[in-house]
Amino acid sequence: MEKEISTDNLIEKINTYCDIVTEFSKLLETENEALRVYDIEKISQLYDQKAHIVGAYRSIVAFFIKNQELLSSIEPSYREKMKTLAAALDKLMKENDLLLKTKMQTSQSVMDSFVGIAKTVRNSNATSYGAGGKYSNVDNAQSAIALNKTF
Repeated sequence: MEKEISTDNLIEKINTYCDIVTEFSKLLETENEALRVYDIEKISQLYDQKAHIVGAYRSIVAFFIKNQELLSSIEPSYREKMKTLAAALDKLMKENDLLLKTKMQTSQSVMDSFVGIAKTVRNSNATSYGAGGKYSNVDNAQSAIALNKTF
């Protein structure tokens, strides 16, 4: 049996939703700016706050999904305010997603470059026994082959 929600409780939930969405939007604006300027320290500092606010956001959104029919009974101004805040948050979330993906791809490209440089340096410094039994640069066409076979 579902508990009846009074108009005052519904308005309180709407205000809570608006507060959470506003705070989430501010946090994403801050994080997006930090991502634009590669401020890793700032991004790290926001992690716990982001995790907390995402939890609160999911909870309040779940309430409204579960109780959608209640929204039809409130003043249109409340619905409009919720839509406006949700649209702004959605835009910030899409930008955040794009910036995070770009940052991860950039980091991966840099790491791939370092690996490529390391391989090139390793290959240029690699030596092996040459045909005359002396160390020489790796040359597969003239390198000696040694087998160590035990029976």
